[in-house]
Amino acid sequence: MPSSESSVSISVGDVRVSGIYARPDNPFATLVLAHGAGAGMEHPFMGGFTKALNDDGVATLRFNFPYREAGRKFPDRPPLAIAAWRAAMDEAAAQAAKHSDDGPLWAAGKSFGGRMASMAVAEGMPAAGLVYLGYPLHPPGKPEKLRDEHLYGLTLPMLFLQGTRDTFATPDLLEGVLARIGPAATLHWYEGGDHSFAVKGNKRSAEEIGASVAAPVAAYLRSHA
Repeated sequence: MPSSESSVSISVGDVRVSGIYARPDNPFATLVLAHGAGAGMEHPFMGGFTKALNDDGVATLRFNFPYREAGRKFPDRPPLAIAAWRAAMDEAAAQAAKHSDDGPLWAAGKSFGGRMASMAVAEGMPAAGLVYLGYPLHPPGKPEKLRDEHLYGLTLPMLFLQGTRDTFATPDLLEGVLARIGPAATLHWYEGGDHSFAVKGNKRSAEEIGASVAAPVAAYLRSHA
């Protein structure tokens, strides 16, 4: 499915951040994607993931958080990250309206980006659903420091896509959290994947890995279209 891609500039308070909007013909949904703490929207994983979604009929908008746009390494505090999320969702809604697309608008993120999306929704940001690409449930080796409190109040559809070797989410703990959330949450294990979805012994580029993660996400979005 052919798609067009364009750069956008998004206002977050007194700063602006970059985004890339990509739209296939007649998309059935739009997904807004935030990067993880250590890499920006230009990372090949992000590009591979969004391109595969575009090919499957999903429009996408990936964007940088302000710290990344400014070249800083330390992630933004939640209030600013949430403001960036709200601005990105507004931009995606404007793009959908511009093209007369009436499909649902989803929020997704890699690690930190997904956690901030869930916090934004918990604070009232509208979204059809949430997609987590490696939810950072706890710091590696510190399962007692769970980042789960805000998740239990969310009732919209949520897909947790998690590698079975991800040190940021002990399997038993993650399954327990999802059991407490209830039927709104769906867990899809990525066999052998680490926090970046790389599989030991399977040499693939980050772009290829990102593309491989897209299929279950597109299927989930279709099931809620």
